[in-house]
Amino acid sequence: MRLHRRAATCPNSRALIARRVDEQGWSLRSAAEAAGVSEPTARKWVRRARAGESLEDRSSAPRRIPHRTPPERVEAIEALRRLRMSAVEIAELLGMALSTVSAWLRRIGLGRRSALTPPEPPNRYERARAGELVHVDVKRLARISARGAGHRMVGHRRSQFKVRRPGQPPRKATGYEFVHVCVDDATRLAYVEVLPDERAPTAIGFFRRALAWFAERGVRVERVMSDNGSCYRSGLHAIALRGLGIRHLRTRPYRPRTNGKAERFIQTLLGEWAYARIYGSSAERTRGLAPWLMHYNFRRPHGSLRHRPPGARLIELNGNDVGGNYS
Repeated sequence: MRLHRRAATCPNSRALIARRVDEQGWSLRSAAEAAGVSEPTARKWVRRARAGESLEDRSSAPRRIPHRTPPERVEAIEALRRLRMSAVEIAELLGMALSTVSAWLRRIGLGRRSALTPPEPPNRYERARAGELVHVDVKRLARISARGAGHRMVGHRRSQFKVRRPGQPPRKATGYEFVHVCVDDATRLAYVEVLPDERAPTAIGFFRRALAWFAERGVRVERVMSDNGSCYRSGLHAIALRGLGIRHLRTRPYRPRTNGKAERFIQTLLGEWAYARIYGSSAERTRGLAPWLMHYNFRRPHGSLRHRPPGARLIELNGNDVGGNYS
C-alpha cells in the first residue's frame, strides 16, 4: 500500500468510518470530525464500503491516453534492445523519437547495456590451510612529485608537470611506482612491497621475499594465483616457480573476480594507505606502508574473518604465535 504523505486516512480508518456510520449509528458529520476529514470525504468511503469496493487509493492515471506508445511497439523496443542495439539504432529502425525510446528503455529496466547481461552469482571460496594458495597482483601508483600530491588528492594535475624530449611526445615527469601484493587465501595475511617496475625479474624477486616472509610465520606456500600480466606469463617466471616447487594458477582472461582476494585487498590498501592522507613525497608514502601492514595483519578487524585480524586466523589454523613483526 502506498499512501501520499498528506493522507489523513488509511484503509483501516476508512473502514472504521463506514462501521461507525452503518453499524454504530454515528452521523456522517460526527464520523468525519472524529477521523479528521471533511464530510464529503467520509461520505465517499461510506459509499464505497456499502458497494463492496476497495478502500485503497485509486490510481490517478487517466483511463485513456491516446498518444501512449502501443504495447506491441514497447515489445519491439525490448526485443531489439536484447539484440544489443543502442537507443539511437532502435529509434531509427522503428521511426520513433529517441527520447521516447530512451524513456521506455529506462522503464523496462534496460537503460544500461549492463542490464542485458545479468551479474554472475558470487563464487566465494576459501582454502582450508594457510599457504595452500596465495594471490599475487600489481597495482600501479603515480609517484608524488616535488610539487605535491596529484589530482586524486588535490583535484588538479598541476603537480604532474610534463617534459618534452626532442622527437618525442610530452610525457609525465613524475612517472609511476608499482605496488606488488601477496595475500594468503585462507588467512588473508598480506605481504606488500613498493618496487620500481613490474617486469618478470622484479616480480620473481618480490615473490621470493614473500615466500621467506610467510615461512618465518610457519606458512609453506604450495600454489600461487595471478592474472595474465606479462610478468606472470614470462618464461623466466615459470622457470622460477618450477625451481621453487610451486604450482602456478592463472585466472581466465577478463575475469579479475577469480583473483578477487588480491583485488579486494588492493582496494583496502589504496583507501587506507595510499590515498588515506596527503603525503609530501613518494618516499614518505612508502615509509607509511609497513606500519599500516602491521595494523592490517595483526590488529585490524577483517569482515570475512568474523571481525578478527588475519594474524588471529593464522594462529587458529596453525596453532602457533606469528608475532607482530612485518619486516
